[in-house]
Amino acid sequence: MRVPACILVRILSFALLAAAARTPALAFEVTGTAGRTIEVTPLAGFSEPWAMTFLPDGRMLVTEKAGRLLLVAADGGDRKPVANLPLVDYGGQGGLGDVVLHPDFARNRLVYFSYVEPGEAGTRGAVVARAVLGGSAGEPALETVEVIWRQQPKVEGRAHYSHRIAFSPDGDLFITSGDRQKQTPAQDMKQALGKIIRLRDDGSLPPDNPWQEDGDLARSFWSMGHRNLLGIAFDEDGRLWQHEMGPRHGDELNLVRKGGNYGWPLVSEGFYYSGAPIPNHDTAPQFDAPTAFWVPTIAPSGLVLYSGSLFPDWTADALIGGLASRALIHVEIEGPDATETERFSWGERIREVEQGIDGAVYVLEDGPVGRLLKITPK
Repeated sequence: MRVPACILVRILSFALLAAAARTPALAFEVTGTAGRTIEVTPLAGFSEPWAMTFLPDGRMLVTEKAGRLLLVAADGGDRKPVANLPLVDYGGQGGLGDVVLHPDFARNRLVYFSYVEPGEAGTRGAVVARAVLGGSAGEPALETVEVIWRQQPKVEGRAHYSHRIAFSPDGDLFITSGDRQKQTPAQDMKQALGKIIRLRDDGSLPPDNPWQEDGDLARSFWSMGHRNLLGIAFDEDGRLWQHEMGPRHGDELNLVRKGGNYGWPLVSEGFYYSGAPIPNHDTAPQFDAPTAFWVPTIAPSGLVLYSGSLFPDWTADALIGGLASRALIHVEIEGPDATETERFSWGERIREVEQGIDGAVYVLEDGPVGRLLKITPK
């Protein structure tokens, strides 16, 4: 009996992951474009990892896109599947997405995570749920799972869900909602696509969101005119930063303001996939222009604003994962300005970037055998 190629690929992927778990990790050095050398230590391997977050004790929660949440030891050597995760709609860019902790996790044990669920007639949309991380030490589990936000409307296709999550310093929940490759909804007040969403931690609506007179959905919007937002983070001054993929080049890093409109699909620093031009932000000053943009594309995914002590000259700067650019990208932030200063590349697509409680930088590589890497100074 012949085994389908897709099954063989999955079998090979799991075999490689198992082998990686048995093989001692060998650190390697990478010298960036500005001459700095970092040490990169592989800790573990995962199947299509998408996001991670750190528990107060140094352990990690790691998501795999096909629908698995893992509790991982700080050194990557032990991992346990977390039970009671809802079924996800897996395919294309969709599946299990982001995971973050409630700011008061040490007391309430609340975990927030995003995933894709099916709708009617072949439609799909992202959701954000929260649950208590419980269970025993050997068998972690999600308890009292509750969906607190659904991406509306559900539409056909499997792209541009975005569904990244971040908490503001005052405890509000921010969610990136991509345009689902439909473009025009990003400017439509009746669709929560191409927007950044702001909610209370229980999913209720704050009364001071910017668009209170434009319908029920619009009351959840914080900003609009976005495309595919795969990075969101707050800096130590409470400012919200976000990056998104351009159509064909023109990736953006934005300093997001309340009520801002970032112009998609009416303006962009990139081009349509056909090669046809799109007016850039200079032609339409009523839209918020990006703080930094990239032509050619870096395909950004994952964002952290560094605040640790291991890399003191990176303090308050952005670290961005690059998919197409296959690099970790350091962007210097000075007030409202942002400038790329260096790249570190070892030839792999970077899906996620986080800062550990030890001040090290951790990244997840993309793909069927994506490694968890720890980055320290050399």
